[in-house]
Amino acid sequence: MSQHKSHHVVGVIGASGYAGGEVVRLIDDHPAMSLGVIAGHSSAGKALGEVHPHLPGAERVLISQAESLESEVELMFLALPHGASAVPAMALLDRGVKVVDLGSDFRLTDAGRYESAYGSRHPFPDQLGQWTYGLPEMTRHLLASTDRVAVPGCYPTSAILAMAPLVAAGLVNPEGIVVDSVSGASGAGRGAKANLSFGAIDEGVRAYGVGTHRHRPEMEQAIADWSDADIDTVRLSFTPHLVPMQRGILSTCSAPLTSGATLEEISAALEKAYADEPFVEVLTEPVSTRWVVGSNRCVMSAHVDDHTGRAIVIAAIDNLLKGAAGQAVQCANLMFGLPEPAGLPIAGWMP
Repeated sequence: MSQHKSHHVVGVIGASGYAGGEVVRLIDDHPAMSLGVIAGHSSAGKALGEVHPHLPGAERVLISQAESLESEVELMFLALPHGASAVPAMALLDRGVKVVDLGSDFRLTDAGRYESAYGSRHPFPDQLGQWTYGLPEMTRHLLASTDRVAVPGCYPTSAILAMAPLVAAGLVNPEGIVVDSVSGASGAGRGAKANLSFGAIDEGVRAYGVGTHRHRPEMEQAIADWSDADIDTVRLSFTPHLVPMQRGILSTCSAPLTSGATLEEISAALEKAYADEPFVEVLTEPVSTRWVVGSNRCVMSAHVDDHTGRAIVIAAIDNLLKGAAGQAVQCANLMFGLPEPAGLPIAGWMP
């Protein structure tokens, strides 16, 4: 870890996972943040090189979560499984530490929707709605003044960026949104699971969470918030698929056109929404995940199916960057008053 940076000292809890490792990588190269602490659970006591041999600074040791909660940092990134963020997050906030939670514990704003989505009651229901949703293209005006951010899920990031501007412009009917997404295996996390082994995913495509995936309520909530629509009028069907690649999400999002809406209007609404955005680009040809792997960008293309009268927007992101660690750092930059693109890659990797 370079020692010349002395600006904002931050930490990462959950540093041994894929997203946590990406946060470490980004902060190590950040011009105005430095890592004061990296922590794990089962990996506590291990050297960073044991869990992330691709990262420099291999001699750094992961401490326990309990130790990290007492550390002297300005901001803590939480890269933990669902349900594991709430208690440490509140403990950190009580100490005056800013929190950027990459998990799902504080994304939803209603206790009933949370229980319906996740099957359990929230341990701090009064906190729901108190966290800023960490999608800068939607909530940038709030991020500079908050001390708690709930980073969106990876699938929701792609779907919200694709569809919310069209709902806001009145160009599509929000009651008929369909999102079909494919994701690489890293989206499921680093834990060893039989259904994520090479033999289980190679040369095959599998749908999962059909009609029940917990990201659907998050998509509906954010699209409603962005467009000032009644949340009960946003009805979205979401089907995710696992494909045999390491990273990347491609979401094909469609909705019925409102009367008279044209491709030119659809494209213009997206281009207007993202004209000044550093990490969102609207293209004309169907996009590919290969164009964004290794980048914090979202690229999208707009189309119209004249046969069925539906708008189609195809969006691609790297699930570990714009879908997780990169977006978290983007939010932290805004919370600290730093340039939004600081320390974040814009170009992807090819081939």
